[in-house]
Amino acid sequence: MGIRERLSGNEAVAYAMKQINPDVMGAYPITPSTEIPQYFSTYVDNGEVDTLFIAVESEHSAMSTCIGAEAAGCRAISATSSCGLCYMTEMLYVAASDRLPITLAVSCRALSGPININNDHSDAMGVRDAGWLMLFAETNQEAYDNYLQAMRIAEAVSLPIMVCQDGFITSHAIENIELVETEKVKEFVGEYKPAHALLKPGEPMAVGAYATPVYYMEAKRQQAQAMMDAKDVIRKVGKEFGEMTGRTYGLIETYMMDDAEEAIVIIGSSAGTAKEAINELRAQGKKVGQIKVRSFRPFPSEDICEALKNVKAFAVMDKDDSFNAHCGPMFAEVTASLYAAGISGPKGINYIYGLGGRDVRVESIQHVFAELEKIAATGEVGETYRYLDVRE
Repeated sequence: MGIRERLSGNEAVAYAMKQINPDVMGAYPITPSTEIPQYFSTYVDNGEVDTLFIAVESEHSAMSTCIGAEAAGCRAISATSSCGLCYMTEMLYVAASDRLPITLAVSCRALSGPININNDHSDAMGVRDAGWLMLFAETNQEAYDNYLQAMRIAEAVSLPIMVCQDGFITSHAIENIELVETEKVKEFVGEYKPAHALLKPGEPMAVGAYATPVYYMEAKRQQAQAMMDAKDVIRKVGKEFGEMTGRTYGLIETYMMDDAEEAIVIIGSSAGTAKEAINELRAQGKKVGQIKVRSFRPFPSEDICEALKNVKAFAVMDKDDSFNAHCGPMFAEVTASLYAAGISGPKGINYIYGLGGRDVRVESIQHVFAELEKIAATGEVGETYRYLDVRE
């Protein structure tokens, strides 16, 4: 039986960190993730963990600290948001290419400019091709659960992992949550025993060596294979977590999709709002459903194709814009997946929504479904690149 508690998403993640008791945390504060290292530093000061907490002068230094610690054979963690994640970008690529399973908690927040401290996914999506595994949470419970699974997933494939939640919406809001007993957490996560490490006796090695053209591409091919291998690892770890807690996780979560004729593909906390909209539309006899993406990296192409293959029309909801005059990042991924699988039946459109913390209401999602109903009835898609709830 789990431990019932009421926590914000940030505190839930910090509590998960405490239960795991990592070796090193390199951290620099930035809203809205500041509470995570703040809570965790209290655990350090109180002697509740053995972690070496290193307060650095920037997010770039925070990730550099984690890289050094992980390369030495330690479990290393950090937390950041928005411009802090951007400032880490150089070292994010280094961490991934050096195959270091660092765990990074991200409380997603809009990027400047204009200056904005509210939620969207422009920070995480801006580094989506850095080579990191990326899990997204809808609720505080999922943020906590994802963090407990993250290290096992990352260490199994030797890739770093981001555990993303929506800034302020889940990071600061307090919800009922069920915690796992610490003894079970430690058993589930296990100890970190890297096969190779800088401080491993009798095994001289280098980390981050210069790669000439003779070796660089092979290193990237191995990195790509690790990302592909992570799909089965995420499923396996999510299944084992479900056996322990009753909360099973995969790459995606479907809602009312068995007979859906119109569907949305969404990520993060807005999935909860969309479920309420779907419930109301179902009560009116509308056959609508939702696919929530949990794992953005690796991208769950096969799962999404299977879920969408029988729908007439779908909308991909992007809480970010790629500014390519064409679509947002997730729409590009979904449509590429359908094309590669040879699935041409469903008609798809893209909505950019919620930028800079713009409210996402039940009525907003119902408007999307109304547009999808027209497309399903007429077969005419119209403009595929759309903004939702914006003053034109």
